[in-house]
Amino acid sequence: MSVFSVNPATNPSNEYYLARQSQMESNVRSYPRKLPLVIAEALGCWVTDVEGTKYLDCLAGAGTLALGHNHPVVIKSIQDTLTSGLPLHTLDLTTPLKDAFTEALLEQLPGGKEEYCLQFCGPSGADGTEAAMKLAKTYTGRNTIISFSGGFHGMTHGSLSVTGNLSAKNAVNGLMPGVQFMPYPHEYRCPLGLGGDAGVDALTYYFENFIEDVESGVTKPAAVILEAIQGEGGVVTAPVKWLKKIREVTQKHDIVLILDEVQAGFGRSGKMFAFEHAGIKPDIIVMSKAVGGSLPLAVLGIKRKFDAWQPAGHTGTFRGNQLAMATGLATIKMIKEQNLAQNAQERGDFLQAELKNLSKEFPCIGNVRGRGLMIGIEIVDETKQKDHMGLFPGDSQLSAAIQTACFNNKLLLEKGGRNGTVIRLLCPLIITQAECEEVIARFKKAVAEALTMVRGA
Repeated sequence: MSVFSVNPATNPSNEYYLARQSQMESNVRSYPRKLPLVIAEALGCWVTDVEGTKYLDCLAGAGTLALGHNHPVVIKSIQDTLTSGLPLHTLDLTTPLKDAFTEALLEQLPGGKEEYCLQFCGPSGADGTEAAMKLAKTYTGRNTIISFSGGFHGMTHGSLSVTGNLSAKNAVNGLMPGVQFMPYPHEYRCPLGLGGDAGVDALTYYFENFIEDVESGVTKPAAVILEAIQGEGGVVTAPVKWLKKIREVTQKHDIVLILDEVQAGFGRSGKMFAFEHAGIKPDIIVMSKAVGGSLPLAVLGIKRKFDAWQPAGHTGTFRGNQLAMATGLATIKMIKEQNLAQNAQERGDFLQAELKNLSKEFPCIGNVRGRGLMIGIEIVDETKQKDHMGLFPGDSQLSAAIQTACFNNKLLLEKGGRNGTVIRLLCPLIITQAECEEVIARFKKAVAEALTMVRGA
């Protein structure tokens, strides 16, 4: 028996392990508070807890598990690496495996290895963000960054500074200075209170004018950092015309454009990278989560002209994770060979259509949005007064209740957005039509139960 096998005689329940976790781990743990299960097995889109209960997983490691749990090609890549004699830890020394992974990853970037080179960072998206901002400052000699409200770029000191959410920031004094936040277009809750094309046009003009206005009060930044789809911010998709203007203006003024593709990258949006929907080429692309094929890895794609590093300008002990490069290589090949970006688009279109149909039965579903298998469902309180744009206020209590009801119906998903009012789907790219139909059935049941619990409806 494995040392971590479940012994029903001594380890009878989720409660047993969760109680032990609460005794041994910090208060910082979060997912076990919302999804109180202990996973014993996992395969594809399904996980099984220590009590033998199966759950349909639409969280997928916060988007890390592009191929779901324990995909055969991922397992084989690990086994082959373990028996190959390759070292598992190489700092930034290369190996034939790293060479193959590097070439395969560069082939996915627009312009490929002719236009981009790679930088391997510490194994988190936050470290990739840190490296990208440092490089932009190094290249330009400037020291300020423009970021956008609603963005999420990590929880380290610098990456938290360019993150919009205030809950973690309020407890930390002295974050990185020189960050200017600007409004991000929102199809449902326009930050200018205009909505529609008028709101997008105004924000597009505003950004260009802000950069070029000699009385703006803000000196030219080193970089602009953004997500083409804000994930933690509530699955808010950047309009194409706005994103094109950001690219045009930053290029014109020699401002480094950093695209954070940590969550939206690798087929999730229906294209390999979410920024491709706008047909642009960023100066720096931050990649993590799915890039390692379920194992920890973070990589920058850097336009060659911006590679201003001196040797060891940004290091990290664990930037040579060979197992993650093996699983990452296997995942990239599978995404391309099986055309999983198209599957993400088709399955995502189905899910969005069904969710919009549900909104007719449940008016608390205020908005359904996203691209591919990156979907947001904004929950509102339709019993309250509408705002001047005709929108009901978000309902964080009901959203939390829906997440709990989904868990009770064996469906795992996460919340996000302002005050946690957006239910988020990050299904594995391999999800089938039948599994999508099961997602809708379980979600519908959960919404009905949550409404009864919260409103007595």
